[in-house]
Amino acid sequence: MRKREELEEKELRELSLFASKAAVSRGRAEEEEPCPFRTCFQRDRDRIIHSKAFRRLMHKTQVFLSPEGDHYRTRLTHTLEVTQVARTIARTLNLNEDLTEAIALGHDLGHTPFGHNGESVLNAICPGGFRHNEQSLRVVDVLEYHNGRRGMNLTFEVRNGILNHTGNLKAKTLEGQIVGISDRIAYINHDIDDAIRSGVIRQKDLPSGPIELFGERHGDRIANMIENVVMNSDGKNEIAMDREHAEQLNVLRDFMFKNVYKSRSVKKEEDLAKVEVVLTSLYNYFLSHPEKMPDDLRELGKDEGTEIAVKDYVAGMTDRYAVSLYTDIFVPDMTYGYRK
Repeated sequence: MRKREELEEKELRELSLFASKAAVSRGRAEEEEPCPFRTCFQRDRDRIIHSKAFRRLMHKTQVFLSPEGDHYRTRLTHTLEVTQVARTIARTLNLNEDLTEAIALGHDLGHTPFGHNGESVLNAICPGGFRHNEQSLRVVDVLEYHNGRRGMNLTFEVRNGILNHTGNLKAKTLEGQIVGISDRIAYINHDIDDAIRSGVIRQKDLPSGPIELFGERHGDRIANMIENVVMNSDGKNEIAMDREHAEQLNVLRDFMFKNVYKSRSVKKEEDLAKVEVVLTSLYNYFLSHPEKMPDDLRELGKDEGTEIAVKDYVAGMTDRYAVSLYTDIFVPDMTYGYRK
Protein backbone atom coordinates (compact mmCIF):
# COMPACT_ATOMS: atom_id res chain seq x y z
CA MET A 1 0.00 0.00 0.00
CA ARG A 2 1.27 3.47 -0.88
CA LYS A 3 0.71 5.91 1.93
CA ARG A 4 -0.14 9.56 1.48
CA GLU A 5 3.37 10.59 2.48
CA GLU A 6 4.81 8.51 -0.34
CA LEU A 7 2.50 10.17 -2.88
CA GLU A 8 3.49 13.58 -1.57
CA GLU A 9 7.17 12.71 -1.76
CA LYS A 10 6.73 11.47 -5.30
CA GLU A 11 5.14 14.79 -6.29
CA LEU A 12 8.02 16.72 -4.74
CA ARG A 13 10.55 14.51 -6.48
CA GLU A 14 9.00 14.11 -9.93
CA LEU A 15 6.65 16.98 -10.78
CA SER A 16 7.72 20.16 -12.56
CA LEU A 17 9.21 23.02 -10.58
CA PHE A 18 6.11 24.99 -11.60
CA ALA A 19 3.66 22.37 -10.31
CA SER A 20 1.58 22.73 -7.16
CA LYS A 21 2.51 20.12 -4.57
CA ALA A 22 0.07 18.66 -2.08
CA ALA A 23 2.69 18.59 0.67
CA VAL A 24 3.05 22.38 0.53
CA SER A 25 -0.58 23.26 -0.12
CA ARG A 26 -1.81 26.49 1.45
CA GLY A 27 -4.29 24.25 3.21
CA ARG A 28 -7.91 24.45 4.32
CA ALA A 29 -9.80 27.11 6.24
CA GLU A 30 -10.27 24.54 9.01
CA GLU A 31 -7.49 22.08 9.68
CA GLU A 32 -8.30 18.39 9.30
CA GLU A 33 -6.57 15.15 10.11
CA PRO A 34 -4.87 14.10 6.85
CA CYS A 35 -6.10 11.02 4.99
CA PRO A 36 -3.67 8.10 5.35
CA PHE A 37 -3.66 7.25 1.64
CA ARG A 38 -4.94 10.26 -0.33
CA THR A 39 -3.33 13.65 -0.84
CA CYS A 40 -5.36 16.74 0.02
CA PHE A 41 -6.11 17.37 -3.68
CA GLN A 42 -7.29 13.80 -4.21
CA ARG A 43 -9.53 14.19 -1.20
CA ASP A 44 -11.01 17.41 -2.63
CA ARG A 45 -11.72 15.67 -5.93
CA ASP A 46 -13.61 12.90 -4.14
CA ARG A 47 -15.70 15.37 -2.12
CA ILE A 48 -16.73 17.17 -5.30
CA ILE A 49 -17.69 13.98 -7.13
CA HIS A 50 -19.85 12.82 -4.22
CA SER A 51 -21.64 16.16 -3.83
CA LYS A 52 -25.30 16.70 -4.67
CA ALA A 53 -24.39 19.74 -6.77
CA PHE A 54 -22.21 17.56 -9.00
CA ARG A 55 -25.01 15.05 -9.57
CA ARG A 56 -27.45 17.82 -10.49
CA LEU A 57 -25.23 18.87 -13.42
CA MET A 58 -26.61 15.99 -15.49
CA HIS A 59 -29.97 17.77 -15.67
CA LYS A 60 -28.71 21.28 -16.39
CA THR A 61 -28.59 22.79 -19.88
CA GLN A 62 -25.29 23.35 -21.65
CA VAL A 63 -26.47 25.28 -24.76
CA PHE A 64 -29.61 23.75 -26.24
CA LEU A 65 -32.83 24.28 -24.30
CA SER A 66 -34.81 21.02 -24.14
CA PRO A 67 -32.96 19.32 -27.03
CA GLU A 68 -34.62 16.43 -28.82
CA GLY A 69 -32.19 13.52 -28.64
CA ASP A 70 -29.91 11.84 -26.14
CA HIS A 71 -26.55 12.92 -27.54
CA TYR A 72 -26.50 16.64 -26.76
CA ARG A 73 -24.14 17.84 -24.06
CA THR A 74 -25.37 18.67 -20.60
CA ARG A 75 -23.51 20.64 -17.95
CA LEU A 76 -22.23 17.33 -16.57
CA THR A 77 -20.84 16.01 -19.84
CA HIS A 78 -19.27 19.42 -20.45
CA THR A 79 -17.56 19.15 -17.06
CA LEU A 80 -16.22 15.70 -17.90
CA GLU A 81 -14.88 16.87 -21.26
CA VAL A 82 -13.16 19.84 -19.60
CA THR A 83 -11.64 17.44 -17.09
CA GLN A 84 -10.32 15.15 -19.83
CA VAL A 85 -8.69 18.02 -21.73
CA ALA A 86 -7.26 19.54 -18.55
CA ARG A 87 -5.79 16.28 -17.26
CA THR A 88 -4.11 15.64 -20.60
CA ILE A 89 -2.44 19.06 -20.53
CA ALA A 90 -1.42 18.72 -16.87
CA ARG A 91 0.01 15.24 -17.38
CA THR A 92 1.99 16.28 -20.44
CA LEU A 93 3.44 19.36 -18.71
CA ASN A 94 4.23 17.26 -15.62
CA LEU A 95 1.98 19.40 -13.43
CA ASN A 96 -0.35 18.20 -10.66
CA GLU A 97 -3.02 16.11 -12.32
CA ASP A 98 -5.00 15.56 -9.11
CA LEU A 99 -5.33 19.28 -8.43
CA THR A 100 -6.25 19.91 -12.06
CA GLU A 101 -8.94 17.24 -11.93
CA ALA A 102 -10.46 18.59 -8.72
CA ILE A 103 -10.69 22.14 -10.10
CA ALA A 104 -12.16 20.94 -13.40
CA LEU A 105 -14.81 18.79 -11.74
CA GLY A 106 -15.87 21.66 -9.49
CA HIS A 107 -15.64 24.63 -11.85
CA ASP A 108 -19.33 24.70 -12.91
CA LEU A 109 -21.09 23.52 -9.73
CA GLY A 110 -22.75 26.93 -9.39
CA HIS A 111 -24.31 27.06 -12.84
CA THR A 112 -28.00 27.87 -13.06
CA PRO A 113 -30.78 25.92 -14.75
CA PHE A 114 -31.16 26.74 -18.46
CA GLY A 115 -27.46 27.47 -19.00
CA HIS A 116 -26.15 30.99 -19.51
CA ASN A 117 -29.69 32.19 -20.19
CA GLY A 118 -30.59 31.30 -16.63
CA GLU A 119 -27.45 33.04 -15.44
CA SER A 120 -28.47 36.20 -17.31
CA VAL A 121 -31.90 36.18 -15.68
CA LEU A 122 -30.51 35.81 -12.16
CA ASN A 123 -27.85 38.42 -12.89
CA ALA A 124 -30.64 40.86 -13.75
CA ILE A 125 -32.90 40.18 -10.77
CA CYS A 126 -30.52 39.37 -7.89
CA PRO A 127 -29.13 42.27 -5.87
CA GLY A 128 -25.43 42.45 -6.69
CA GLY A 129 -25.90 40.35 -9.81
CA PHE A 130 -25.01 36.71 -10.37
CA ARG A 131 -21.82 35.10 -11.68
CA HIS A 132 -21.61 31.34 -11.95
CA ASN A 133 -17.93 31.11 -10.95
CA GLU A 134 -18.64 32.95 -7.69
CA GLN A 135 -21.65 30.72 -7.11
CA SER A 136 -19.52 27.62 -7.75
CA LEU A 137 -17.20 28.74 -4.97
CA ARG A 138 -20.20 29.40 -2.74
CA VAL A 139 -21.47 25.89 -3.40
CA VAL A 140 -18.26 24.29 -2.12
CA ASP A 141 -17.77 26.81 0.71
CA VAL A 142 -21.32 27.10 2.05
CA LEU A 143 -24.11 25.20 0.33
CA GLU A 144 -22.79 21.63 0.31
CA TYR A 145 -22.35 19.65 3.49
CA HIS A 146 -19.41 17.52 4.59
CA ASN A 147 -19.37 15.46 7.79
CA GLY A 148 -22.57 17.17 8.90
CA ARG A 149 -21.16 20.69 8.57
CA ARG A 150 -21.67 23.41 5.98
CA GLY A 151 -19.07 23.58 3.24
CA MET A 152 -16.62 21.03 1.85
CA ASN A 153 -13.60 22.75 3.44
CA LEU A 154 -11.55 22.41 0.24
CA THR A 155 -7.94 23.49 -0.15
CA PHE A 156 -7.03 27.02 -1.16
CA GLU A 157 -5.68 25.87 -4.54
CA VAL A 158 -8.90 24.13 -5.58
CA ARG A 159 -11.07 27.02 -4.39
CA ASN A 160 -8.91 29.59 -6.21
CA GLY A 161 -9.03 27.56 -9.43
CA ILE A 162 -12.82 27.26 -9.30
CA LEU A 163 -13.28 30.99 -8.74
CA ASN A 164 -10.83 32.08 -11.44
CA HIS A 165 -11.61 29.67 -14.27
CA THR A 166 -13.49 32.08 -16.53
CA GLY A 167 -13.13 35.35 -18.42
CA ASN A 168 -10.02 37.43 -17.78
CA LEU A 169 -9.57 35.99 -14.30
CA LYS A 170 -6.31 34.16 -13.71
CA ALA A 171 -5.78 31.39 -11.21
CA LYS A 172 -2.75 31.50 -8.94
CA THR A 173 -1.73 27.95 -9.90
CA LEU A 174 -0.83 26.63 -13.35
CA GLU A 175 -3.31 23.83 -12.74
CA GLY A 176 -6.07 26.41 -12.34
CA GLN A 177 -4.95 28.18 -15.50
CA ILE A 178 -5.10 24.85 -17.33
CA VAL A 179 -8.75 24.45 -16.36
CA GLY A 180 -9.53 27.95 -17.65
CA ILE A 181 -8.16 27.28 -21.13
CA SER A 182 -9.49 23.71 -21.16
CA ASP A 183 -12.98 25.04 -20.46
CA ARG A 184 -12.79 27.16 -23.61
CA ILE A 185 -11.30 24.36 -25.72
CA ALA A 186 -13.98 21.93 -24.60
CA TYR A 187 -17.07 24.11 -24.95
CA ILE A 188 -16.19 25.58 -28.32
CA ASN A 189 -15.55 22.17 -29.83
CA HIS A 190 -18.41 20.23 -28.30
CA ASP A 191 -20.83 23.07 -29.03
CA ILE A 192 -19.76 22.97 -32.69
CA ASP A 193 -20.48 19.24 -32.65
CA ASP A 194 -23.95 19.74 -31.13
CA ALA A 195 -24.76 22.65 -33.43
CA ILE A 196 -23.90 20.62 -36.53
CA ARG A 197 -25.90 17.66 -35.22
CA SER A 198 -28.92 19.91 -34.70
CA GLY A 199 -28.65 21.46 -38.18
CA VAL A 200 -28.12 24.98 -36.82
CA ILE A 201 -24.80 25.23 -38.69
CA ARG A 202 -23.04 23.10 -41.29
CA GLN A 203 -19.43 22.01 -41.35
CA LYS A 204 -18.80 24.25 -44.37
CA ASP A 205 -20.11 27.28 -42.44
CA LEU A 206 -17.18 27.22 -40.00
CA PRO A 207 -14.65 30.04 -40.59
CA SER A 208 -11.77 28.95 -42.80
CA GLY A 209 -8.90 30.38 -40.72
CA PRO A 210 -9.45 28.31 -37.56
CA ILE A 211 -10.37 25.20 -39.54
CA GLU A 212 -7.19 25.38 -41.62
CA LEU A 213 -5.14 25.79 -38.44
CA PHE A 214 -6.89 23.36 -36.09
CA GLY A 215 -8.48 20.85 -38.48
CA GLU A 216 -11.91 19.93 -39.80
CA ARG A 217 -12.63 17.01 -37.49
CA HIS A 218 -13.69 17.37 -33.86
CA GLY A 219 -10.88 15.22 -32.51
CA ASP A 220 -8.23 16.87 -34.65
CA ARG A 221 -9.21 20.32 -33.45
CA ILE A 222 -9.03 19.36 -29.79
CA ALA A 223 -5.71 17.54 -30.26
CA ASN A 224 -4.15 20.49 -32.09
CA MET A 225 -5.36 22.98 -29.50
CA ILE A 226 -3.97 20.85 -26.67
CA GLU A 227 -0.68 20.44 -28.51
CA ASN A 228 -0.28 24.19 -28.95
CA VAL A 229 -1.05 24.88 -25.28
CA VAL A 230 1.54 22.30 -24.24
CA MET A 231 4.24 23.43 -26.68
CA ASN A 232 3.75 27.10 -25.84
CA SER A 233 3.59 26.57 -22.06
CA ASP A 234 6.39 24.03 -21.57
CA GLY A 235 8.98 25.32 -19.13
CA LYS A 236 7.03 28.52 -18.43
CA ASN A 237 5.15 29.77 -15.40
CA GLU A 238 2.04 30.49 -17.48
CA ILE A 239 -0.47 28.44 -19.45
CA ALA A 240 -1.43 29.87 -22.85
CA MET A 241 -1.62 29.29 -26.58
CA ASP A 242 0.68 31.22 -28.86
CA ARG A 243 -0.69 34.41 -30.43
CA GLU A 244 -1.74 32.86 -33.77
CA HIS A 245 -3.62 29.96 -32.20
CA ALA A 246 -5.22 32.18 -29.55
CA GLU A 247 -6.44 34.59 -32.21
CA GLN A 248 -7.93 31.82 -34.33
CA LEU A 249 -9.59 30.27 -31.27
CA ASN A 250 -11.22 33.65 -30.65
CA VAL A 251 -12.37 33.76 -34.28
CA LEU A 252 -14.06 30.40 -33.73
CA ARG A 253 -15.55 31.58 -30.45
CA ASP A 254 -16.92 34.77 -32.06
CA PHE A 255 -18.46 32.67 -34.82
CA MET A 256 -20.19 30.48 -32.25
CA PHE A 257 -21.58 33.46 -30.35
CA LYS A 258 -23.01 34.95 -33.51
CA ASN A 259 -24.35 31.80 -35.12
CA VAL A 260 -25.15 29.50 -32.18
CA TYR A 261 -25.13 31.02 -28.69
CA LYS A 262 -27.19 34.04 -29.75
CA SER A 263 -28.95 32.38 -32.66
CA ARG A 264 -32.72 32.60 -32.59
CA SER A 265 -32.89 29.16 -34.19
CA VAL A 266 -31.18 27.73 -31.12
CA LYS A 267 -32.79 29.94 -28.49
CA LYS A 268 -36.10 31.17 -29.76
CA GLU A 269 -37.54 34.35 -28.32
CA GLU A 270 -40.49 32.51 -26.85
CA ASP A 271 -38.23 29.96 -25.13
CA LEU A 272 -36.02 32.68 -23.68
CA ALA A 273 -39.13 34.47 -22.46
CA LYS A 274 -40.30 31.25 -20.79
CA VAL A 275 -36.95 30.88 -19.01
CA GLU A 276 -37.25 34.44 -17.72
CA VAL A 277 -40.84 33.88 -16.58
CA VAL A 278 -40.04 30.59 -14.81
CA LEU A 279 -36.95 31.81 -12.93
CA THR A 280 -38.30 35.28 -12.12
CA SER A 281 -41.58 33.84 -10.88
CA LEU A 282 -39.85 31.27 -8.69
CA TYR A 283 -37.46 33.88 -7.32
CA ASN A 284 -40.25 36.29 -6.41
CA TYR A 285 -42.45 33.54 -5.00
CA PHE A 286 -39.82 32.32 -2.56
CA LEU A 287 -38.92 35.87 -1.60
CA SER A 288 -42.51 36.21 -0.48
CA HIS A 289 -42.78 32.66 0.91
CA PRO A 290 -39.35 31.74 2.33
CA GLU A 291 -41.07 29.21 4.58
CA LYS A 292 -41.68 27.09 1.46
CA MET A 293 -37.95 26.56 0.89
CA PRO A 294 -36.08 23.50 2.22
CA ASP A 295 -35.10 23.67 5.89
CA ASP A 296 -31.39 24.26 5.33
CA LEU A 297 -32.04 27.21 3.01
CA ARG A 298 -34.58 28.70 5.42
CA GLU A 299 -31.91 28.61 8.12
CA LEU A 300 -29.39 30.11 5.73
CA GLY A 301 -31.84 32.91 4.98
CA LYS A 302 -32.03 33.76 8.67
CA ASP A 303 -28.23 34.06 8.82
CA GLU A 304 -27.44 35.74 5.47
CA GLY A 305 -30.73 37.20 4.28
CA THR A 306 -33.69 35.83 2.37
CA GLU A 307 -32.55 37.22 -1.00
CA ILE A 308 -29.28 35.30 -0.81
CA ALA A 309 -30.99 32.07 0.21
CA VAL A 310 -33.55 32.37 -2.58
CA LYS A 311 -30.78 33.01 -5.10
CA ASP A 312 -29.00 29.89 -3.84
CA TYR A 313 -32.18 27.82 -4.09
CA VAL A 314 -33.14 28.89 -7.61
CA ALA A 315 -29.57 28.69 -8.95
CA GLY A 316 -29.21 25.14 -7.66
CA MET A 317 -32.31 23.84 -9.44
CA THR A 318 -32.10 21.57 -12.46
CA ASP A 319 -34.02 22.55 -15.58
CA ARG A 320 -36.75 19.99 -15.07
CA TYR A 321 -37.12 20.68 -11.34
CA ALA A 322 -37.54 24.41 -12.02
CA VAL A 323 -40.25 23.69 -14.62
CA SER A 324 -41.96 21.16 -12.37
CA LEU A 325 -41.93 23.48 -9.38
CA TYR A 326 -43.20 26.39 -11.48
CA THR A 327 -46.05 24.18 -12.74
CA ASP A 328 -46.96 23.09 -9.23
CA ILE A 329 -47.07 26.66 -7.94
CA PHE A 330 -48.49 28.67 -10.82
CA VAL A 331 -50.33 26.43 -13.29
CA PRO A 332 -53.96 25.72 -12.35
CA ASP A 333 -55.18 22.18 -11.97
CA MET A 334 -58.32 22.20 -14.11
CA THR A 335 -59.96 19.57 -11.95
CA TYR A 336 -59.17 20.63 -8.40
CA GLY A 337 -58.28 24.29 -8.78
CA TYR A 338 -54.83 25.72 -8.15
CA ARG A 339 -52.23 23.23 -7.01
CA LYS A 340 -51.00 25.54 -4.22
